[in-house]
Amino acid sequence: MRRRINGGIMQDLSQAALFSLIGNTPLVEVTRMDTGPCRLFLKLESQNPGGSIKDRVGRAMIEAAERDGRLRPGGTVVEATAGNTGLGLALVARIKGYRVVLVVPDKMASEKVLHLKALGAEIHLTRSDVGKGHPAYYQDVAARLARDIPGAWFADQFNNPANPDAHETTTAPEIWDQMRHELDAIVVGVGSSGTLTGLSRFFARVQPDVEFVLADPQGSILADYVATGRVAEVSGSWAVEGIGEDFIPAIADLSRVKTAYAISDADSFNTARALLRQEGILAGSSTGTLLAAALAWCRAQTSPKRVVTFVCDTGTRYLTKVYSDGWMVDQGLLQRPRTGDLRDLVGRRFDAGEVVTVAPSDTLLTAFNRMRAADLAQLPVIDQGRLVGLIDESDLLLHVTTERERFGAPVSGTMTSELQTLAPGAGMQQLRDILDRGLTAVIADGDRFYGLITRFDLLNHLRRTLT
Repeated sequence: MRRRINGGIMQDLSQAALFSLIGNTPLVEVTRMDTGPCRLFLKLESQNPGGSIKDRVGRAMIEAAERDGRLRPGGTVVEATAGNTGLGLALVARIKGYRVVLVVPDKMASEKVLHLKALGAEIHLTRSDVGKGHPAYYQDVAARLARDIPGAWFADQFNNPANPDAHETTTAPEIWDQMRHELDAIVVGVGSSGTLTGLSRFFARVQPDVEFVLADPQGSILADYVATGRVAEVSGSWAVEGIGEDFIPAIADLSRVKTAYAISDADSFNTARALLRQEGILAGSSTGTLLAAALAWCRAQTSPKRVVTFVCDTGTRYLTKVYSDGWMVDQGLLQRPRTGDLRDLVGRRFDAGEVVTVAPSDTLLTAFNRMRAADLAQLPVIDQGRLVGLIDESDLLLHVTTERERFGAPVSGTMTSELQTLAPGAGMQQLRDILDRGLTAVIADGDRFYGLITRFDLLNHLRRTLT
């Protein structure tokens, strides 16, 4: 009996130790970016144990459901999430012993999905290109699952009063104390709207003059709603994760928002990258939206103001997106200098150091490992800066199918050296002739290799240009 009691005590202490790390996040001042006449401070919610501001919400919603009996021992937590609420819920729920089932849109960063799976959450991926009311809409899918799973509790962050309560009772008073009761404006984004609503309630009591500024992704309806008071049709999609909506959340209180900025994906992503370069803070895409709006608001002021916004989550969840030059170029969010020839279609430029390669003397195992690590089907073979061949998955299969030891053979004995080479100035029809034969086009000018063009590269080019 003593062991069981001690074990329970140790489990409770372990939970308490981790949960005590949620909140009380640091506040730092932006010092190397142009903030106009203002002082701009960042609340580092990325320092929560789960890496985002949603740890506060995850804990608050679960503990409220436990108190009122909606979530019982052995139960299942179900939620629709763009990632961070799911991570906050999974962190708390798995430690407490609950099953976790999450529905996430397919634009969600792969790092978030992997993190959720590592925590033991079950993931249902659904479409990100459909709106509320469509049967594949992520919130509707989650609601159906919650009805179908015995003992399930639907967290429903968009309607759950514990969501804004968490920010009213923790986030807001922390900011007020850290700013020593001297605060003029707060810049927020809206996903479920818990942060905005909770902060609005608190500051309506302690400092009603604090101005709220909305940072909204272009394509979302919220900035337009603030400006016009009308709910418009969704005007497009956006790549920023976690904020922006195609409806007004039930718990949203937008009454104290006086100014709203619609921020493009390009501005959001590039502002996040600038924050890392200039301030050393690694943040996600929604932070880029908030920071871009905060900087715009600060620069528009004519007198000094003290302003707070948020580092909503850690940028380690976006390394393959926000911080990948190749992904940014593919999405049209990062522009290379235009050449006006086939070099504009090359997805990864060798002369820019973006291409994963092997040498002729490398082993087939080295080639395989690099393909797997970079999720590539083929690699250029480079000898002293010069392209001498290509090696792809079919080459490897032909060589190693019968004998595993052949992975130790050199790439030079397996690579394809008869290359389909085009000069940068070649025509589009010449490129299509190569791609239509299932081959890859090598773009080179003499010994100067620029990169490869695959059918995916051509499709991506057409997607960006045929608008």
